[in-house]
Amino acid sequence: MIECRCIHAMALAQSSASDVCIEPIRFQPLGPDVFGKTQPQCLLAAIDEAVEPLVGLTNQHVVSIQSFSASTLLQLFRLAAKYESNPDRYIRHNTPLTGKILINAFYEPSTRTRLSFDSAWHRLGGDSINITDRSTTGIAKGESLEDVAHMFNNYGDCVVLRDSNPEAVVAMSSTLRIPIINAGNGIDEHPTQAMADLYTILKWRPSLAAPNVAESDRIRIGIIGIPSRMRTVRSLLRILAKFPRMVNEVVVIHAPGIEEEDTLFDPGQQEELLEAGLSLRCSTDLRSELPELDVVYINAIAWVGDSYEVHGGGFRLTRDLPFKPEAIVLHPLARGPELSTCLDDTTHNWYFSQARGAVFLRMALLTCMVDRADRVMDVV
Repeated sequence: MIECRCIHAMALAQSSASDVCIEPIRFQPLGPDVFGKTQPQCLLAAIDEAVEPLVGLTNQHVVSIQSFSASTLLQLFRLAAKYESNPDRYIRHNTPLTGKILINAFYEPSTRTRLSFDSAWHRLGGDSINITDRSTTGIAKGESLEDVAHMFNNYGDCVVLRDSNPEAVVAMSSTLRIPIINAGNGIDEHPTQAMADLYTILKWRPSLAAPNVAESDRIRIGIIGIPSRMRTVRSLLRILAKFPRMVNEVVVIHAPGIEEEDTLFDPGQQEELLEAGLSLRCSTDLRSELPELDVVYINAIAWVGDSYEVHGGGFRLTRDLPFKPEAIVLHPLARGPELSTCLDDTTHNWYFSQARGAVFLRMALLTCMVDRADRVMDVV
């Protein structure tokens, strides 16, 4: 009898324990990146569709932003805005990359770029092969990059490559018969990041996409970074130089006494930008520049070899700085202490929108590069 009572008491205790619930951890479906969400429709309306620039991307490698014309970039931004405005149409009903295979080869750490390319490809109905360690490929046995590229021709329809060797993407492009996209080659370039950066700026201010922008409507951009060491900054400056009509001035802001101006730029780099018509100035005083900046772009990391450098350690963006009321802050991410989380819930935060929009920008680019643009164009 005593044993039965003990068993009954234990059962009651277990039942009581199973009824105890802690408050579940819930999430908000809309995060702080919603500031950019309503803008794709405005950009879509601001750019007239043209077929030829996108058709011309078929069978083209993407090694540098320099190979893109302003008209082609605007059409890519329009297609990205179309995808972002109505993603379900292309993800559920019209999947233009069905039957296509992406080879995603990333030999440097990456979160946003690798996953956004993979996400973009899958959203459009394709499949992907991912390589994240060159030691698992024939390269570890001494196989040349050219021979690896020959093999890739047999396995996929497009290659995305990130490699700390600046020449790797060029070497592979010499034997590839499918397109390759440079997703970052050492300190040289990151062309699709620059596309995502400018796409974000145009979503924020669609009127900048007009053929002629009044001088009073042009924007002043502050770039906190080192053009000679940071591939994101190098590519951003190059893409801005294709649209000098949008920009009143670009101010490159660097730390005093750490980076001298004669090492900020590679030989000929600054001259190239000036010759393209970009108004360029250097400064070391972030606080005094901020009240006049419409866009603030900050980066602190330069990936060099198998490690990275940190620059501009004295700069930190916080919400109490004297930003213009409508100014936006961009960052290629991942961030460090240079970009405070206290900005996340302010209207200056467009860096999360920037990361989200990169998926749709890459969807647009990939669609065109594998000759499927005709399936998504309004006018063919």
